[in-house]
Amino acid sequence: MGDCCEKDDAIQALRVRQSSTLKIVLAINASMFLAGIGAGIYSGSSALLSDSLDNLGDALTYALSIYAVYKASRMKARVALFKGTLILLAALVVLAQVIYKLIIPSVPIFEIMGVVALLALVGNSICLYLLTRHRTEDVNMSSVWECSRNDIASNISVFVAAGAVWFTQSGWPDIIIALGLVGLFLRSALRVFSNASRELRTAA
Repeated sequence: MGDCCEKDDAIQALRVRQSSTLKIVLAINASMFLAGIGAGIYSGSSALLSDSLDNLGDALTYALSIYAVYKASRMKARVALFKGTLILLAALVVLAQVIYKLIIPSVPIFEIMGVVALLALVGNSICLYLLTRHRTEDVNMSSVWECSRNDIASNISVFVAAGAVWFTQSGWPDIIIALGLVGLFLRSALRVFSNASRELRTAA
């Protein structure tokens, strides 16, 4: 009986730690979305817009993950499936924006792209650091760590795109980076779907 109580206490303590971490990264991503979406629209950058939409998806993902922390493995897997769907939708939105840019070309404001991407990189680096210690605990935390890692790659890509836009005075670097991010999102969504489906089969 004593061992069972100790195990329950350990599980509860783990859930509290996970929930606290998720609340912090939720606040960071919500703030970055609000800053990024305005900057993305104003600068005319598809890559920056995709980055901000990724932050929105992450904020929703972290909110769902807080809910899933106290749920059984099967529910966590279902939440992870929904996260994969959000990542997939983000990829489709960015792809639509890229198609629009191909039809109506424009050169984004590289200064805004660079500054916002750098600030987002700092914020997401903090998130990744906080989530890394939880990444192997369950499918819920593994999937949010996956999202955070994608954010780092996305921020670096947007920063590189800003430099390339400045150097070439062309919108093509922005479009190319945005397409690369679409590919990253699609691969990440497939990985989350795969892990969640495996967890559902195990819990069945």
